[in-house]
Amino acid sequence: MSDQRDTQWQALVRDGAFDVVVVGGGVNGIGTYRDLALQGLRVLLVERNDFASGCSAAPSRMIHGGLRYLENGEFDLVRESLRERDALLENAPHMVYPLPTLIPITSMFSGMFNSMASFVGAGGTPARRGAVPIKLGLALYDWITRKRRMLPRHRFAGAERTRRDWPKLTRMAKFSAVYHDAWIGFPERLCLEMIADVARFAPGCVALNYAEIRRNGQGFDLRCTRRGAEVPIVPGLIVNATGAWLDETVSSLGARAEGRMVEGTKGSHLILENPELLSALNGHMAYFENEDGRVCIVFPFHDRVLAGSTDIRVADPTRVRCEPEETAYILASLQRIFPEIALDPRQIVFSYSGIRPLPKSDQDFTGRISRGHDVRVLRGDVTQLCMIGGKWTTFRAFAEQAADLALAELGRSRRTGTLGRQIGGGAKFDAKATEQDLQREFALPPGRIRHLIARYGSHAATVAAACPPDDARLAPTTFYTTGEIAHLIRTEQVETLCDLALRRTDLAISGVLSMRIITALAAVLCRERGLTTEQTERQITNLVQDLDHYHSVTAETLKLRDTQGNTKCA
Repeated sequence: MSDQRDTQWQALVRDGAFDVVVVGGGVNGIGTYRDLALQGLRVLLVERNDFASGCSAAPSRMIHGGLRYLENGEFDLVRESLRERDALLENAPHMVYPLPTLIPITSMFSGMFNSMASFVGAGGTPARRGAVPIKLGLALYDWITRKRRMLPRHRFAGAERTRRDWPKLTRMAKFSAVYHDAWIGFPERLCLEMIADVARFAPGCVALNYAEIRRNGQGFDLRCTRRGAEVPIVPGLIVNATGAWLDETVSSLGARAEGRMVEGTKGSHLILENPELLSALNGHMAYFENEDGRVCIVFPFHDRVLAGSTDIRVADPTRVRCEPEETAYILASLQRIFPEIALDPRQIVFSYSGIRPLPKSDQDFTGRISRGHDVRVLRGDVTQLCMIGGKWTTFRAFAEQAADLALAELGRSRRTGTLGRQIGGGAKFDAKATEQDLQREFALPPGRIRHLIARYGSHAATVAAACPPDDARLAPTTFYTTGEIAHLIRTEQVETLCDLALRRTDLAISGVLSMRIITALAAVLCRERGLTTEQTERQITNLVQDLDHYHSVTAETLKLRDTQGNTKCA
């Protein structure tokens, strides 16, 4: 057990009583944990796997207002989403960036009655959206943000300008529209930063990954799944933030509900190494409709291209992966709007998939299921607040809603809000000043400085200071160093090699992860945790199998990246 985990466990042994226990360490659970801690409550956050390892690690990485929600008549959700988008641009400027977005348009009036169909409860696939309904939607988008505009207004273009700016775009595009939303570079790291913030301002609170809360007669036990140790806990209130697993958690904790509250839809994404497609996007995301009426996206993601996504109903929640038919679906959608660009499954450097925890719905077209959020109260010997639905962009508002209900249940008053509260390395972040500080204090090369700023923001100097003077890169293909990895292991509750490769760093999703880098990561983890050779080899095997089964990265690919000398740096 690491020193950090041991300290937290001892805090539980000394005092297992908490005002609130939040079950589920995804972005909604972590956001609620942070909000309640700010109100002066003693809060325990419990995650059975690693933090942000489920749906929160598998978003489209867009921070957006939800343009298509207008078609469903969800104006309040769009208003809330735009407010939260702008708040994240201000509160996490080191990780959330403006994203100019292109909409290719192939008709003038098509789709005019999609909204009317939603209002009267009609199901089925919506008609293709034409220039007029898109123009109306974007005008409303701009109008909602008129008093606090942070991003440029939308603009329309005809075929000639569209062809000039995006020469590889399909010739079927008679018009184009460009508007702005945002994207997030490292969503898992933003979750970890919120946990670290709580540790600083509310040290009495505890966040524990790889742990399970279980009913034990009239009480509850917390079990460390890594070591098998157990400790009794006494929750005043439980917040169920387990997403797609919410209904299963309800029953396991002794509550009862009438019917299922949550159903999942599976969303899969690809990360592509395709320089021609990256160039063709011209710094924009393309937001377009596939033949089946579903909205698809593709945008520059660091030095690669992110493309998605699918939207498939899932009957039972489980860990999912991008299946071959989904890969074919996504690549075919890209080929429709960029028909001249060669696309091939061999260009995939990483894939990922997650289950969106949506409210139970009778809609036959999954795109019409609301992305809104709600909290349901289940009474029992310990009241359970169930967080239903939600999306990444609105996690703060969802957390605030759950926190307000929790405070009311406990007879407590809100002390402060979170709308204007900066997160982690977003606090007092100034990219230029941070760059100058790193140059002056550590004399680091430009690539290493950019690497640190992009991942840690205003905390970049703290990470640099934790690295020894003779620090070495893990491999020539990455700016991550052994000292940096050691610092992450010591301070960010790292338990496995998968935690490091998939969530504490972007080594896997960037497509640079190789056997050489995995071996280097394992060596640092072995040294920091005192692992045996057998334990270290097991960690390596588990990571390689995880990458192969869930992320389209085979052992052969990892070895090939060593021999090819991948020139990209993460």
